[in-house]
Amino acid sequence: MYHYDPKVALDELRDDAVLPHPVHLRDMILRTKLDATNALDLNREFQDYLAQFGEAQKLAGEILRRLALGARKVSAS
Repeated sequence: MYHYDPKVALDELRDDAVLPHPVHLRDMILRTKLDATNALDLNREFQDYLAQFGEAQKLAGEILRRLALGARKVSAS
């Protein structure tokens, strides 16, 4: 599973532009041996990621909510 392997998650991000869920990203951080400085820096960056991920979810939810109100197009085939 990608959510416990940062290398696979990074490959998927490059290939599919899929962001790892914050819980999985946090688990990756916790499972990696880091010195205090790197751990602190990553934690700060993770907090920023967490906030922006939440904002992106809200935005996507609003877009999807509005799209769900519309009728689907009929295909020409």
